Order: sequence, then structure tokens, then C-alpha cells
Amino acid sequence: MIAVRQNPVVIIPGVLFWDSLYTVMQDALAEYLPREKIAIAPVSLVDWVGFPPSPERSTNRVMKAVDRAVRAMARKFPGERVTLIGHSGGGSVAMIYLLGQSFQGDRYQPGDLVGRLVALGTPFNTHEHYAKIKTDFIFRHLSADFFQRYSVVSVVSDKYHGKLKGSIVEKMCFQFYKNVLEDGNVAGDGIVPAKSCFLEGAENVTIPDAEHLPTPHTRWYGTKEGVEQWIQWL
Repeated sequence: MIAVRQNPVVIIPGVLFWDSLYTVMQDALAEYLPREKIAIAPVSLVDWVGFPPSPERSTNRVMKAVDRAVRAMARKFPGERVTLIGHSGGGSVAMIYLLGQSFQGDRYQPGDLVGRLVALGTPFNTHEHYAKIKTDFIFRHLSADFFQRYSVVSVVSDKYHGKLKGSIVEKMCFQFYKNVLEDGNVAGDGIVPAKSCFLEGAENVTIPDAEHLPTPHTRWYGTKEGVEQWIQWL
């Protein structure tokens, strides 16, 4: 079995996804490190949407849940730096959390409590409105010394190619990718184009066989087969 860092882990759900969908990832990771060291940030669909609807504030609500989970892990395992695993938009929320700058009035300073971020299918380059609120903020505040404080790995799959005049799957991928970037004729994980996840300063990793959505009967990033492809960067 691959030697894996034994730091405590906090999993951050992606946009419009909630914590219970990630128990499959928790189970997969438990084959490599103790289960008590793996937590899922308590994020609900309401956190992403808001009630009444206020998706522009979703990052603030999710960061609050992430901070609670990180500090609980830090109390449980003092002196061990937490690794964040952010899926999809959860990865960009994690970046804002780690930047330590005021975002829409909320600021968190995890400092040495966190040591590493593994982003899974996180689009850092996008023109989608709500995602761009996050990414514009990230690039406005990101500096080279950030990557000296925190190790960042951006993982994405290039399993599916988008093609406007291709098969049904290729046409669907084309439209999804075009919603993120201008060009849908690229490879990606079925929802996010691979090149949108490349982040300068991070370690960018492309894996061959994972899907984006955490749905049953798919080989997404959090399944046993998905985790096996990126676990060495944990």
C-alpha cells in the first residue's frame, strides 16, 4: 500500500452538495489513515443556497462550517496540521479560508492549524458568475508566499472530451465545459474542464479516470477507485 501522510483530514463538499454524500470518500480514505482522523465539514444544501436564497453568501456559510471542523480536529490532534480536501467549489472556498483576508465581512486565520490543501476538480479559472466571485477574490489576494505556508495540490481528471458534434456524452461535456471556459472542445471530468483547474504555484495533477459528480454508481473522485488515483498527494 502507498505510504500516506497521517495528518488529520477535513473534507469540504462541493457546491450544491452536502456532507452525507462524502461518507464514501471517508470510507475510502479510512483504508489509508485512522477513521477518527477523517472529518467531513458539516455543510448542507441550505448552506450553498441560503434561506431565503442568497448564493452569493454561500462561501461565508461554508467557511464557518470548515472552521468549526478544522478547530475540532486541531483540539483532537494537537500539533498535527490538518489537510483540507476540497471537492469542486469546496476547493475554492478552502483557498479563501486559508488566505486569511476579509471576504464579504468574514475573515478566518487558521494559521498553522492547516498545512495542506488537496483540491479535487476545482475550477480556479472560470466565467461562471458565483464561482467567479470566489476566484476573482483568490487571484486578487494570492501571492507566492501563500504556497510557502500551505502546500496546494490541484487534482483533475481528463476522462471525458467535449465535442459539439460528437456523441451524446461528448455534446453534454461540451456544454458543461463551455459554461466554465469559453471553449468546450477540451478534456475534463465530465463537468469541469481540466485546464480550468490548473493553478500557478500549486502542484497540478491530472488523473485519467474519475468523474466529477458524487452520485451513486459513478467512479467519482471520492470512490475507492477515484481515491486510489490521487491518494499519494494527500
